[in-house]
Amino acid sequence: GRMTAPTPASGPEAIAEAVRRLRDGRPVAFPTETVYGLGAIATDESAVARVFQTKGRPADNPLIVHVADADMARSCVSDWPDHAQTLAEAFWPGPLSLVLPRAPTIPDIVTGGGDTVAVRCPKHPDALALLHALGEPLVGPSANPSGTVSPTTAAHVRSHWPESEVFVIDGGPCPVGLESTVLALLTSGAPTVLRPGAITTDQIASVLGTEVRAAAGDEPADAPAPSPGTRHPHYQPAAPVVIDPTDALAGEATLDLPADPAAAASMLYAALRAADAASPTRIAVRLDPGRDRTDPRWVAVLDRLNRAASPRPPRA
Repeated sequence: GRMTAPTPASGPEAIAEAVRRLRDGRPVAFPTETVYGLGAIATDESAVARVFQTKGRPADNPLIVHVADADMARSCVSDWPDHAQTLAEAFWPGPLSLVLPRAPTIPDIVTGGGDTVAVRCPKHPDALALLHALGEPLVGPSANPSGTVSPTTAAHVRSHWPESEVFVIDGGPCPVGLESTVLALLTSGAPTVLRPGAITTDQIASVLGTEVRAAAGDEPADAPAPSPGTRHPHYQPAAPVVIDPTDALAGEATLDLPADPAAAASMLYAALRAADAASPTRIAVRLDPGRDRTDPRWVAVLDRLNRAASPRPPRA
């Protein structure tokens, strides 16, 4: 018979193919403003299990649930406080994830067994088109094997899996390039940033008119992690990453970040991947000495860089 034309990677046909696969329990990669996500219907336990399996992701690492709007977010949580509504109106669609008490419809596998769930509405036309067409919330951890550098283009995702395994909606390069800010809104205590991102603690505090805490980072290791990206080494290329080395090493790749923090964030993961592709002895990241490291916009970039440079577990 004649060959059927491949499904386009963008536009209404791509969205329709993605919806078909998601309803079939198969993972689909979709673009957001932060990184590409590997999607499964959040209420479908076996589909979510397939995402963990595809990524090789540790089971105690919770997933963020992506929603089309605040109404869909409410279906995922058992409590939607005024603070949540205020923040959704101010920052959604956008790179802010809210950690709230979970609804019974959200399976344990999504929350790492914990009693909270992180929800966010992504600011990307393709992600929103997919969520509206599907009409259901999607988990969306980064669309790459666990522990490697997050993908910010469709080509990054395609480098990991064939189309038969993971269909990719191509929405172009991700403009923000760093994962969302994660904020816990729980009845006990002040709102708390669990993971820094493009939306800063100060911005959140000014919208809420209240104190916002940065996470202490001292949760007991055996408790469920309250947020993705807080416990395991993340964002690591194969080559070791060294920040501001005082020496030079033969065969190293150098990564010079732009002085503007938004520009640095947006190119960081693609630059790490490109540097790693040459199999260097190490990746040296040199930061402009004039840079203000206390600037909240640099905090998220330095968080990811420090994780990329953190000591790594021995490779199995």
